[in-house]
Amino acid sequence: MSLGEVRLIELPHVPDERGVLTSIESGRDIPFEIRRVFFMHELRAERGGHAHRVTRQLVVPLAGKFKVDLSDGCESASYCLDDRNRGLYLPSMTWARLYEFSRSAICLVVADTHYDDKSYIRDWDDFLKLVSQGRLQS
Repeated sequence: MSLGEVRLIELPHVPDERGVLTSIESGRDIPFEIRRVFFMHELRAERGGHAHRVTRQLVVPLAGKFKVDLSDGCESASYCLDDRNRGLYLPSMTWARLYEFSRSAICLVVADTHYDDKSYIRDWDDFLKLVSQGRLQS
């Protein structure tokens, strides 16, 4: 995995006199099948601070704005998410930190796996070891 796979994805949206309808379709708008959807709100502290061994995700700011710092163990990138018609695609083995949530922030996450606590890497040093092992095997 590298940060080169991370990208903003424009989500299909249809505005009309009633408002805007934004959709997310598995395999069409995002490069994976959806297995889990969750959202975070009333955020008062940082979220994330971990990576997933296999899970791919799309992070969408449904309301407000927040920042996301990403790392693949070698490179880092930062994003400010504030457009509800655009999601940030995170491949597996991407360390993510979400922070600076506006008061009204709502963060939607769409994932390609069901929840499994064992698939999380919560320690930065463990993450770096796994990344370096993967590079040695490649």
